[in-house]
Amino acid sequence: MAAEHAGVHYERRKQVAVVTMNRPDYRNAQNSAMTYALDDAFYRACEDDEVKVIVLAGAGKHFSAGHDIGSPERDVDVSFPRRAGLWWDHTRHRGGESRFAREQEVYLGMCRRWREMPKPAIASVQGACVAGGLMLAWVCDLIVASEDAFFADPVVRMGIPGVEYFAHPWMLGPRIAKEFLFTGKRMSAQRAYEVGMVNRVVPRDELADTTMTLADEIAEMPGFGLALAKKAINQAEDLMGLHSGMDSAFGLHHFAHAHNAEVGEDSLSGMDARSMKQAAQERE
Repeated sequence: MAAEHAGVHYERRKQVAVVTMNRPDYRNAQNSAMTYALDDAFYRACEDDEVKVIVLAGAGKHFSAGHDIGSPERDVDVSFPRRAGLWWDHTRHRGGESRFAREQEVYLGMCRRWREMPKPAIASVQGACVAGGLMLAWVCDLIVASEDAFFADPVVRMGIPGVEYFAHPWMLGPRIAKEFLFTGKRMSAQRAYEVGMVNRVVPRDELADTTMTLADEIAEMPGFGLALAKKAINQAEDLMGLHSGMDSAFGLHHFAHAHNAEVGEDSLSGMDARSMKQAAQERE
């Protein structure tokens, strides 16, 4: 039961659906086509009564380098069917209105949609998990990381306060979140484990097997019980301000985009994938 669609591979292994981002040549950077293919895969897994657990993985050396801001297949100006909300098609508008509508749908809206999947999701992370990649890992309920994995949100370098799905204070705690954003430096898998963001850290060659063993163990529990336990914890997070905090941060995120566009050459403060990578290397 394997299938491939727009850079996403889907396979069911007994009671576990394995959803794999498959753009390894671009470090699994997320264009909109991949986002909607992920949504299709997650919907398929949630519809399948045989599936109890979902695993999200990335093909190749890296889990995900984040949003696609430079590959030949970048599709920021392409229309896609809106599923996460009712905001209008961003391609019919310009400037901040277009950017806000697209990111409300493709980034914040989709991640919130996926967080509410009624089945446990496990992120299996190796190599880079950066910016938009963090969003994909954070919507999952558990994270298993290889020893070579690293996490970063370097977008403060663009003058932006953090990625659109602003879960940093809840995933890391306020002080660690501030250090994480203020420095833009990489956080190792071990450090992520120490601060409670990652559940397990294993050697790279054990990552897939460890993730599947954990998924199979969880799959032995009653499906409805898992769904209710997940919902209860998500509701507790929201009572701690996660949902409203994200709304506030999303507004600041777009204020930063607008400021960049007004005083500089573009909404990303002139930064691209290459310059962001070079700046990160200089910080290490």
